[in-house]
Amino acid sequence: MALVTLSLGSNINPAFNIRQAVTALESRYGPLRVSPVYESEAVGFDGNNFLNLVIAMDIDDSLEDLAGTLKSIEDRQGRDRSTSRFSGRTLDIDILTFDDLTGTHAGMELPRPEITEHAFVLQPLADLLPRARHPLIGKTYEQLWSEFQRQGSRNQRLWQIPFQWQTA
Repeated sequence: MALVTLSLGSNINPAFNIRQAVTALESRYGPLRVSPVYESEAVGFDGNNFLNLVIAMDIDDSLEDLAGTLKSIEDRQGRDRSTSRFSGRTLDIDILTFDDLTGTHAGMELPRPEITEHAFVLQPLADLLPRARHPLIGKTYEQLWSEFQRQGSRNQRLWQIPFQWQTA
């Protein structure tokens, strides 16, 4: 079993798309550990605010199989891959960590550099797995978040929101 962490984000019909993604992941992989949901301003472009969270799960799939499953979930939620990297998203699911793998695997850098670059990734990760250690840096996510905050969060605004997982 591999412990995997994922970052989920959406700024196009975000509540619906986040709910659908979590449901799809849970149905495929079983019980999930889910961080609080945060709202944040778009980073790198002008656009609607994003909803972001981090999920941890134990899986038996290979990294390649997981990547294919995540792409399929994004596509089912209407992900348009023809748009600019810095644009609105129906759903973006990124693999942050896959056990303690480091380096380039299946065409992706692990652990994902965004962990230490973006508040909308690091804060929910620190909430979810505060004592887990970053595979390269060796510090806990709680320590990394504390250091990130002391640096002024690099002017990245985000705030925790109440999130309704069930719709009426």
